[in-house]
Amino acid sequence: MKHKKSNTQSRRRFIGTTASLASGIAMVSPSIFATPNIFKFYQKPNSLIKGVQIGAITYSYRSMQDQSAEATLQYVLDSGISAIELMGDPAEKFAGRPQASIDRRSFFQLSRKVRNGEELNEQEKAKLEDLRAQMDSANKELSTWRASVAMDKFAQIKKMYNDAGVRIYAFKPNAFGQNNTDSEIDYGFRAAKALGASHITLELPGDDAHTMKLGRTARRHSVYVGYHGHLQQTPTLWDTALSQSKYNMLNLDLGHYVAAGNADPLGIIKAKSNRISSMHMKDRQNKVNGQANMPWGTGDTPIVEVLRLMRDQKYKFPASAEIEYEIPKGSDAVKEMIKCLGYCRKALQG
Repeated sequence: MKHKKSNTQSRRRFIGTTASLASGIAMVSPSIFATPNIFKFYQKPNSLIKGVQIGAITYSYRSMQDQSAEATLQYVLDSGISAIELMGDPAEKFAGRPQASIDRRSFFQLSRKVRNGEELNEQEKAKLEDLRAQMDSANKELSTWRASVAMDKFAQIKKMYNDAGVRIYAFKPNAFGQNNTDSEIDYGFRAAKALGASHITLELPGDDAHTMKLGRTARRHSVYVGYHGHLQQTPTLWDTALSQSKYNMLNLDLGHYVAAGNADPLGIIKAKSNRISSMHMKDRQNKVNGQANMPWGTGDTPIVEVLRLMRDQKYKFPASAEIEYEIPKGSDAVKEMIKCLGYCRKALQG
């Protein structure tokens, strides 16, 4: 018990001393919207620390009001991040994706009721049926657009981000599922390549035939596939996909891996370091303690130890900071990302 208390106090001291580091990182870069062109991108971010690329998945900024590609870039710059995993929505909207005015919140709420075995009344049934029809129509329109869209807008995003000092290393559009057409899958790889990404990311499918198909398509495009996992993660979860193609890789989620009850997160990194395309970092409690997403340094995920392992072993895959804990009142996703980056900086410089 004394050892546990000592560890807790040590973690608290570690968190406390990151505040000054975070404030140094928070020197906001000149706005890409409000400053003269000569000053744009003068202060470029640098989150390559001791050889370890700290990045961010732009899902972390989902609570921010403006979800455009331009605004997303500004959030990244203001966070001090120099490399990212880009979600599909900002890029596709920039490229002219057709917009469907669907009440998605109601659709997901009603769908969740059905999954949970709850009985819908007649009005809810009719609404869900209508929303499903709207979703099907929107998905068909999106599929048609993806099959024909030119890549020039995606190349433009790459230039805009690179000029600002931000590299896109991964792309995550919702285009690689078993319900997506072959042309959509092909589009996703082409868009990733135009953005400069080395790999795409998606949830690991529960179908070996699909991971085989994606691995073959990835090889044709010379773009890797990083398969993401949640609480189903185990040390052997990815073994079949990895054996199918050298283009099938891991997008390991460190926090989920710990929350799933795996006792040795450093072990899987050591064993599969050459097959990890990128890694998500968040701080979650372990299975015994409740599995909650926590502010960094207050959960059970060994973020510090993993970062130092990456530094000492000179692993080259990026570590993507992901904010999933509840953002405190008075803060926002950018401010929290600055804290997370400060936490990483202190870990790696220690």
